[in-house]
Amino acid sequence: MTAVLDHGTDAPMERIALVDLLDRLLAGGVVITGDLVISIAGVDLVEVSLRALVTAVRAELLPDEPGEEEEP
Repeated sequence: MTAVLDHGTDAPMERIALVDLLDRLLAGGVVITGDLVISIAGVDLVEVSLRALVTAVRAELLPDEPGEEEEP
């Protein structure tokens, strides 16, 4: 599966695999937001707000595992 990326007016469009597009998005991070309201007769009964940050974790940000020693 591929997607087409438009970089602007002067740059040509680029075809990219969906996996590569997902990799680019996760490398920079994606914020997902949403709101859900349940109401009856115009009266709001339940309101739910969702805000999630989805990103990849780089290996250098992870703590060292116990027992591993750095080489000099």
